[in-house]
Amino acid sequence: MSTTLFDLTGRTALVTGSGQGIGRALAGGLAAAGARVVLNGRTAARLEQAAADLRAEGRTVDVLPFDVTDHAAARAAIDGYEAGTGPIHICVNNAGMQHRGPLEDFPAEAFEKLLQTNVASVFHVGQAAARHMIGRGEGKIVNIASVQTALARPGIAPYTATKGAVGNLTRGMATDWARHGLQCNAIAPGYFRTPLNQALVDDPEFTAWLEKRTPAGRWGNVEELVGACVFLASAASSFVNGHTLYVDGGITASL
Repeated sequence: MSTTLFDLTGRTALVTGSGQGIGRALAGGLAAAGARVVLNGRTAARLEQAAADLRAEGRTVDVLPFDVTDHAAARAAIDGYEAGTGPIHICVNNAGMQHRGPLEDFPAEAFEKLLQTNVASVFHVGQAAARHMIGRGEGKIVNIASVQTALARPGIAPYTATKGAVGNLTRGMATDWARHGLQCNAIAPGYFRTPLNQALVDDPEFTAWLEKRTPAGRWGNVEELVGACVFLASAASSFVNGHTLYVDGGITASL
């Protein structure tokens, strides 16, 4: 199979939440595959540093800060980029947050914030990008789900609910937009070493449990998500739609 199927030269990819962690790794991987990448996040300094690092590697990078939980702001930013710079061919909805606590005491305001950050943002940004993609008859949307799209564990029930919603919203996007030439899929990471998971990484008891529970026997490294993202962003996945690809070391395959 020709590697040109995975070549993203001439494509532009917007990655939300790409100042650090998974989003930063995915942006770097897409750029390495030839894409122009558009970084998005809440912390301008972090975005500028990520952009500078990528440019130092010879990548073409733009920074597009906007609040992914604000429907009007997301649409204005994406419309403005399309009008002023060019088309966004790939939209990676990565922005997300976590809040841990027992369900019976879980703060209502924290639940609402999870819904806005993890679910509503996928709708806001995905819809704004898809409006342009539909007009061109092509486009790639990659939503970042989670192992919690399929599984639950104590203390994160609301997060689990949001990631289940991301999986089903992805199916809905494919159902509505495949006929317009879009491929809408999701990547469901298992347990990766990221700032979001740092408290768990630093917990020897949890790490021991995870290593025993995961067939691969270890935490994932964020670079191991790049291949899945490049596949779903490229011509190689032209007939893949509504799919959630688990990249989890086998944790969802084993009791």
